[in-house]
Amino acid sequence: MIDLKRITSRGANATSLIGLALEGSRLEGVWLKRSGDALQVAGSFAVTLTLDPLTAAPELVGREIRNHLDAAEIRERRCVVALPLKWALAGHAKVPQLADADATSFLQLEAERSFPCDVATLITATSRCKLAGDGEQATFVGMPRGHVAALEAALRAAGLKPESFSLGITALQPPGADTALALTIGESHVGLQISSGGGVLVLRALEGAVENTGGRVTLHTDVIARELRITLGQLPDAARSSLRSLRVFGPRELAQELETELQRRISALNLPVDVVTRFDAKEFGVSVPMDAPVSAAFSLAAEKLAGRAAAFDFLPPKISQWQQMMSRHGTGKLRKVGLVAASVVGLVVVAFLVQQIILWRYQSRWADMKTQVTDLEATQAQIKQYRPWFDESARSLSILRQLTLSFPEDGVVTAKTIEIREANVVTCTGTAKDMKSLLAVQKKLFASGNVADLKLNRIQGKSPMQFTFDFRWVEGGSHAN
Repeated sequence: MIDLKRITSRGANATSLIGLALEGSRLEGVWLKRSGDALQVAGSFAVTLTLDPLTAAPELVGREIRNHLDAAEIRERRCVVALPLKWALAGHAKVPQLADADATSFLQLEAERSFPCDVATLITATSRCKLAGDGEQATFVGMPRGHVAALEAALRAAGLKPESFSLGITALQPPGADTALALTIGESHVGLQISSGGGVLVLRALEGAVENTGGRVTLHTDVIARELRITLGQLPDAARSSLRSLRVFGPRELAQELETELQRRISALNLPVDVVTRFDAKEFGVSVPMDAPVSAAFSLAAEKLAGRAAAFDFLPPKISQWQQMMSRHGTGKLRKVGLVAASVVGLVVVAFLVQQIILWRYQSRWADMKTQVTDLEATQAQIKQYRPWFDESARSLSILRQLTLSFPEDGVVTAKTIEIREANVVTCTGTAKDMKSLLAVQKKLFASGNVADLKLNRIQGKSPMQFTFDFRWVEGGSHAN
């Protein structure tokens, strides 16, 4: 396991830097300049990428990113990047009292046992915490090597020079001696970090906490509160007893909504919740503008320009620099090690050459079948265009079945029209003999478990009375946690 924090940071004396934060398909960027002990925002942007950096050609993704940089008039090449927390695999271990070399080997073995994949496919970094009364704890995080390589290739195709790949949440809430809990609201999840004793103690991405439907973001605060209580219950006693506050980062409205709900749901923990809307003037050791955006992109760039090391760094080490070091300082045994390493590099080059030959072979086979594949894709597109109107999941039939079961068989309440919009928003009009019968129908609907936001919009007349109500259909049950 490579502890990249030991690698000397590059660009430590930089005075201009771009901070980038990738979250799903959303890319945010901030161009910062340092003048003396003050930081200035020279440009910024926030866009939704149309191409996926992990699957699309790096040249095409790089061209799209370059276009956004040019539109924002950002001319700097050096950048630091916040990787999505959803990519990260995390493991934990209690570190016994060992020599540094033995502790490194111990953590490597723990990582190999904890990660659900071959550790060679990951770029790993470790953060160690010293807890009073509980010894030392370590958190090791692995990033898929292929993901990092694909993103790095796209950035270099955009004319950028990545100097660090890190996590945005650790830049927003840097580890310190005190125990601190931070939540970040992302595009499809909520990030959770607990830092203590100079390191990161807990790092999680809470899946299912954010629902994004047609651009409308909904927070499931019950999921967040439950996972938060579980996480706090698993903390060491020393860390849990020293926790005094919870900081929330994210869009203002969503962060304030989460603050209100958490204060109500975890009031028994006596844990004040604070929404971070702006940075302290000296939070990074240098002055920041009063209107500086509270974002992972800004925090990561400010941290780098202030000369602070990131809690985790997943930038792949460059072989060329290591070879230069060996040629300059290698003598005796080190020179032999360098020759062995050069032989290994040669074997790798040969392996890549063989791989390229195989790729050329498959490209030739692809050229032979490309026309047939294109015709097939065109046929599939026509099939999709003219496919039947109905939903393959039979959601509409499920809605109609539930309505049928909820209406009484004696005809005291009858439906005249049923309208289903956006696949799950239902409006029903009809007549009822009296209000008691109508309320009984609504009660049956709500008890089904798949109905949410049931509202009675209109009532006209007395006996019979005309009514209109609507509701939202939720697959899996509206009360599921």
